[in-house]
Amino acid sequence: MGKPSGFLEFERSTIPNRPPLERIKDWKEIHTLSDEGILKTQASRCMDCGVPYCHTGANIGGMASGCPINNLIPEFNDLVYRGRWDEALDRLRKTNNFPEFTGRVCPAPCEGSCVLGIIEPAVTIKNIECTIIDRGWQDGLMTPNPPAERTGKTVAVVGSGPAGLSAADQLNQAGHTVTVFERADRPGGLLMYGIPNMKLDKEEIVERRVNLMKEEGVQFEMNVFIAENSEWTPNRLRKEFDAVILCCGATEPRDLPIDGRDAKGVHQAMEFLTENTQHQLDQDFDGTNPTLNATGKDVVVIGGGDTGTDCVGTSIRQGCNNVIQLEIMPQPPMDRAANNPWPEWPKVYKMDYGQQEAEATQGSDPRSYLVMTKAILKDDDGNVTGLQVVDITWGKNDQGQFVPQETDGTLRTINANLILLALGFLGPEQKIIDQFSLDTDARSNVKADHEVYTTNVEGVFAAGDMRRGQSLVVWAINEGRGAARECDRFLMGSTQLP
Repeated sequence: MGKPSGFLEFERSTIPNRPPLERIKDWKEIHTLSDEGILKTQASRCMDCGVPYCHTGANIGGMASGCPINNLIPEFNDLVYRGRWDEALDRLRKTNNFPEFTGRVCPAPCEGSCVLGIIEPAVTIKNIECTIIDRGWQDGLMTPNPPAERTGKTVAVVGSGPAGLSAADQLNQAGHTVTVFERADRPGGLLMYGIPNMKLDKEEIVERRVNLMKEEGVQFEMNVFIAENSEWTPNRLRKEFDAVILCCGATEPRDLPIDGRDAKGVHQAMEFLTENTQHQLDQDFDGTNPTLNATGKDVVVIGGGDTGTDCVGTSIRQGCNNVIQLEIMPQPPMDRAANNPWPEWPKVYKMDYGQQEAEATQGSDPRSYLVMTKAILKDDDGNVTGLQVVDITWGKNDQGQFVPQETDGTLRTINANLILLALGFLGPEQKIIDQFSLDTDARSNVKADHEVYTTNVEGVFAAGDMRRGQSLVVWAINEGRGAARECDRFLMGSTQLP
């Protein structure tokens, strides 16, 4: 597993992104090309730890610990260190259908549980993974490999996000005829419209992979709504296909029910991000912005996480006047807290690409912590002008629940022309659940046990965020692979899919 003394000889060194003041001028990926020598050195830091936690894929403390798709990380690290890139690609593809996606957008829980991370900065697993697959494409190794035989079975996959794509890819490899239905105009779901182009290029990365799947036999139907008043009703889908896998995501956004919420200029983050990406693709990145934009505006992003960061980065590229990000939770510590031990995901302070760009243009991290929004202010025409906020602390109420408690004397007004709500998602949209007559769990997700994925409707499976709730792209790939395995078992009586 790498060089036995590598972790003692070499320090962690990641592949740098493009400088913030350079990259904010365009919508191209922020990533730079990797250096083979650097990557081999970094792979050599993978220690012979005996019990590697990086590929365990466990849930500890409610968060991913290790790789949810069980990537064979020590193995491909060793192969990269030895310069055997083709074999490293083979290892990586055994568990991961789309490493070019995860290598760019996954927060890398594998690195959070790296054994070396107990005493030193973790191995740069994400950089290594991304470079392996990028080299595979560059070297012409990613070529169509359609199944030798077809089973005669047909499967409909509803939703072309990471769960839907991985399910379709696996079932196609098993020889089934797969059709992916997507309501948007382009395939990819969250990968296409939920993640900005500067973090995941749509044409060079997402569409390239979709085109390969098409060459291997997967069929894609765009602009299709599965609904009772649509050409494709749930009943028609069930009649014309031997099985159906629902991968529709958790797209019901969490709202902010406060005074002034109806003001013009208050939008859900995903509406803002989707409209921008669609406009940039339609206009071939011609330098214009969509109708819903941050140009010349004071922007307030309410909420953190990846979506909040993407709103910050997008607003800066659109030419906002200023951007502020409000978080109701406290600022994380610089190092692991005592109640956040390894191999849990390290809840520590970090600046993602959007905050780095805000710091470069505005002089500081745009985030303010322990701030709660009380009301949204608007003018006589209903346009948003600002918001009232107050500082809070977290304390227990009479029932022992942690609740925000306002700090006296901190009520104040923040100017805003555009407010973006990045508060997460509640679950899947109710309409498709009702039309398929699906049972749901206590969290409003489709009820289907993990590792089984079967719903209460025979022949209908559910996977991804629709089943587990809002989660990581890598978990969605895990779910799509699992649903494909159980769907194959349902169709054939047994399965060889992993």
